[in-house]
Amino acid sequence: MKLEKLIPNLMVEDISFTLNYYHGVLGFDTVSTWPEADDEELRRAKVRKGDVEIMFQSEKSLKKEIPELRHDDPAGGLTLVIMVTGISEFYNHLYSSLDVVVPLKDTPQGMKQFTVRDVNGYYLTFAESLENID
Repeated sequence: MKLEKLIPNLMVEDISFTLNYYHGVLGFDTVSTWPEADDEELRRAKVRKGDVEIMFQSEKSLKKEIPELRHDDPAGGLTLVIMVTGISEFYNHLYSSLDVVVPLKDTPQGMKQFTVRDVNGYYLTFAESLENID
């Protein structure tokens, strides 16, 4: 067996609202969307920026698919770490558009990073190795 790729599937309340945020604020492109079988409401979507892909699934659809999630809320304390190049420029460009919960800083682990809360309550930490920064 060989593991090849991880694509997180995040439970969200509103796919369209989420796509607007990931497009308009973070600059992701939509790769695909899937409507509900019985209507036109979106149940899933996948976005991509560079090599990073994230899937979103409506809370209703995901709880129907995996009943064990029936008591869970979207976000649930999940944090995603996204490695980037040019973190200072990225931070400066987006700072006023984001809900920054941890400002840009150097860490003892040799990273420059910052953390934001997205529109669904997920925490996204954007990080770059200090070795890669000129």
